[in-house]
Amino acid sequence: MAERLFAGKEHASVYQRYRFSPPEKLQEVISSYLENKKVSSFQLAVDVGCGSGQSTLWLAKRFEKVVGTDVSEAQIEEAKQAAHPPNVSYLVCPAEDLPFKDNSVDFILSFAAVHWFDIPRFMKEVERVLKPSGCVALSTNLLDMQIHYKDCTEKLTEIFKEFRKEIFKFANDKVRRVEDDYKTVFDALPFQDKQWITDIFGTVPFTVAGVLGYFQSFSMYQTFLKTDPEAAKSLLQNTQERFLEVMGVSSLETPVEIRMRHAAVLGCKKS
Repeated sequence: MAERLFAGKEHASVYQRYRFSPPEKLQEVISSYLENKKVSSFQLAVDVGCGSGQSTLWLAKRFEKVVGTDVSEAQIEEAKQAAHPPNVSYLVCPAEDLPFKDNSVDFILSFAAVHWFDIPRFMKEVERVLKPSGCVALSTNLLDMQIHYKDCTEKLTEIFKEFRKEIFKFANDKVRRVEDDYKTVFDALPFQDKQWITDIFGTVPFTVAGVLGYFQSFSMYQTFLKTDPEAAKSLLQNTQERFLEVMGVSSLETPVEIRMRHAAVLGCKKS
């Protein structure tokens, strides 16, 4: 079963506020893959491990029906409460037991989630529910992020790395599946027709407050917060103060960017 580290109501609320859709470059890679595979059926797409629905909404313009699934009731409740078009719906279910008929799904997406799943069982479900010639895109943002503001990128990124080092002491072992750029996920996908792309670069606009909120959405920070609330809050506060000092600003609404690298595993079921 998938880990339930994002299941709490408060964590789901933070996730909804600060997580983002797949960045434009990653969207382009996935869209180009579908075009190259000459996908002709766009009836049903499923976003597995959808969290509070950020990546699900991206699919709504392309597919007739889109279903986001997540093991967390709190995450799905956040997704349902957020604005979404009528062709999007959400279900609570584990990634390893999808409530879809055999050969019924045109496209499966999972963004920043597969490393939490029971990967062999999930891959069996992917193979079961996809239609012949159906496609899958399993992607994630990787750990080598940069915080960009004017000429402060190097110093801000170093502060982020120090923050990450501290919270990584509380990381679940499954987070480390991201460290191999999803090579484990690529090897596990049971299709001969598959691709593994690791150098997809994207930029996400934030404010300083938004970046700190994004940090709070990390599972390891939430585990740290539960283990030692005062120390976790102190680390976040210290990181905030250092960011503002390096940037030479006082407002948490100052715009910044997170520059990140993504990996994607793309595959197509045999027709």
